[in-house]
Amino acid sequence: MIFFKGKIDREKITVGAMIKLYCRLNHGNNRTLCGECRKMFDYAMTKLNKCPYDGDKPTCTQCTIHCYKIEEREQIRKIMRYSGPKMLWYHPILAILHLYDNRRSKKSVELSK
Repeated sequence: MIFFKGKIDREKITVGAMIKLYCRLNHGNNRTLCGECRKMFDYAMTKLNKCPYDGDKPTCTQCTIHCYKIEEREQIRKIMRYSGPKMLWYHPILAILHLYDNRRSKKSVELSK
């Protein structure tokens, strides 16, 4: 069973799993990340550590603050588009929790309008 301290921790694990899955399936790295994916992983973790929302963090697609630089934002979108559908097979619990969080984020954004 996976236990999380909060939404940021769960987001870190989910994003990390997506990057690792992308690297494994595209770059053939089973045990470690390639340099490019390691750089993206470190960047994502740094941004999540500095997230001002803390426990009330929406999913990144629903966030009003775009903290990623343009290049990194495009790279993480590419990774998520590729890994997202595959997460149901490789990490089903994380995938379902992420879908749940995204749905909750959408509702809270709609309510605040």
